[in-house]
Amino acid sequence: MPNLEARIEATLLFKNEPVSVSELSKWLGEKPATVKEALENLRAFYQNRGVAIVFDGESAAFGTHPETSVLIETLQKEEFSRELGRAGLETLSIVLYRGPVSRREIDHIRGVNSGFILRSLLIRGLVERSESLAGERSYSYKPTLKLLEHLGVTRREDLPEFASAFAKIETFIKTSPKEE
Repeated sequence: MPNLEARIEATLLFKNEPVSVSELSKWLGEKPATVKEALENLRAFYQNRGVAIVFDGESAAFGTHPETSVLIETLQKEEFSRELGRAGLETLSIVLYRGPVSRREIDHIRGVNSGFILRSLLIRGLVERSESLAGERSYSYKPTLKLLEHLGVTRREDLPEFASAFAKIETFIKTSPKEE
């Protein structure tokens, strides 16, 4: 089995969002103090790399190293100039017609990991992220007011075929097997 640092890296990469020390501790079967120490070791390891461990003492995530900000800004501008593509439109539709919706629900509906697509939609200002209301330690995604304005609607219910699309998504969620 890989060492603790490798398991933390894999978890942060897979989750693609901030993960709390308590979640890491639970998933990896380690004490919180041990997880914090491993995160500090990883921060030191990535000190002179292109990626960094962003750690506020409670939650950690992968991020880009601050010294690469000019490169990342250039890439971001290039990303904005491209079309969303099918995966982006699919994810955006789920957020529009089902939101607020968790990434886990989006992944379940799409059948694939949607982390990078959500990141792109967040960067573009089309969706926004907020803490889940159900007491979960995850985020919910919903359309931004800017997106609704761009689409020419004042509320989601004014979207074309809203009731029908919402009902189809609800039926799919209720009838499809849940991931464990």
